[in-house]
This record gives sequence, structure tokens and C-alpha cells, in this order.
Amino acid sequence: MDETKQEKRHFFYSAFVPVSVVVAMWLVYIVDSSFNLSLSCFGVTPHTWHGLVGVLTMPLLHGNWEHLLSNTIPVLVLGTALYYFYGSIANRVMWLTWLISGFLTWCIADDGLHVGASALIYGLNLFLIVSGLIRGNTRLLAISFIMIFLYGSFMWGVFPSLTEPLQISWQGHLAGLLTGCMLAFYYRNDGPQKEEHHWDEDEDDDTDEDDESDGNDDHNSTEPPYWDVPQPDKDDLTVVYRFRH
Repeated sequence: MDETKQEKRHFFYSAFVPVSVVVAMWLVYIVDSSFNLSLSCFGVTPHTWHGLVGVLTMPLLHGNWEHLLSNTIPVLVLGTALYYFYGSIANRVMWLTWLISGFLTWCIADDGLHVGASALIYGLNLFLIVSGLIRGNTRLLAISFIMIFLYGSFMWGVFPSLTEPLQISWQGHLAGLLTGCMLAFYYRNDGPQKEEHHWDEDEDDDTDEDDESDGNDDHNSTEPPYWDVPQPDKDDLTVVYRFRH
């Protein structure tokens, strides 16, 4: 299989879980709105036992179409980036972000009903940013800056004065932010690491080999150095004259 086909297969595998999450989000909302089920009641209700079920269901529930649409693209982009670049730990990061951010929302929020995938989105975004910065891997660092460029403005979503008038859960955003940072540090030694270059070592090895080779040549050579060549006897010298006509 050539490299292009491998990259395509890797990309499709990386998108499988994020696409599945988005499909589940849309199916839940379509069923909810079609049959007036009011499934939002299963979101996170802070400090209540029945509200703990929202830790599992919060990312799948949305208040309206606009809310759903605004979360769809980030889940696809951030989730695919996570699985593409952090394949070996992606599942753990995805589902721990899902659960921990929901539980932290249940812990730190004051009141109300909290639904939506925003906490998950903040968690994935901060994991990608922080993890790329602390690992020192060139590709991951590039992804960090891309995420900052695309979603850096999300940081404003943790300020109550900016989100409360819009009825947005800043506590969920903060919970996702803390979760992403925590997991980035926790898994800093797992998954892709900083590239190691051996250019200097290779050059040193080549130099050592050349030195050894030169030393062996000098040692094994049978020809004496030029200063040890004896001078010929004057009687043995013959001078030949040639005349041009």
C-alpha cells in the first residue's frame, strides 16, 4: 500500500469516533425535537444525585439547532486531530475528557441545567494546545498554534460576565479547560514525543571512523615516508643528453 492510501486510511480511522459522536448528537436532537421528549432534563444538574446522569449525557443534549450546529464542527475538527496525532492515547483522552469535564461541571456549577458538548470541546482544544507545547514535537506544536488560531477566542467563554447574559454555561467551559490541561500533563510521557536528531552523533561517528581508518592505513602501509627514502649514490647517477635536429 502506498503512502497516500495509508494517509487516507489513517485519516478515516481518525474521524470515525468524532463522526460517531456528532451523529449521536444529531440523532438525539432530531428525536427529541420530533417527539417533544424534552430530553434536556437529563443534562447536568449541579449538586443533585439525579443530575449526575448528565455526566454521561450532557455532550449529546442541545437546547436548539443553533446550539447543535455551533458544536458540530469543533467536535469533528478537534476530535479528528486528537485521533490523528495521538492515536495511542486518543480513546482515553476523549472519554476521560467527556466524563471528567461533566463531573467537574456538576461540582463547580451553582444551579441550572447544563447541556451541550462545549465542555468536551474545551477539553479537547486545551489538550491539543497544551500537549503540543509541552512535548516539543514540531508537528504537535504546529497543531497547537492552529488550534489557538481557530479556537483561541473560546477562552473568553470562561468569563461569567461575557457568558451569563447569553445563558451559556461558563462553568462547563471552565471544567473542560481544566480537564484538558490536566490530561495534557498527565499523559505528557505517553503518545508521540519530541523528535530526536542524531546529526551530531553521526558526524562524530564518521569522524572517528575516518580517524581509525587513517590510523590503520598508516600502520599497515609498507611504503616508508618520503624523508626516510635514502639518497642515491653519485656514481650510480647517469645523465642522458638528447639533441633535437
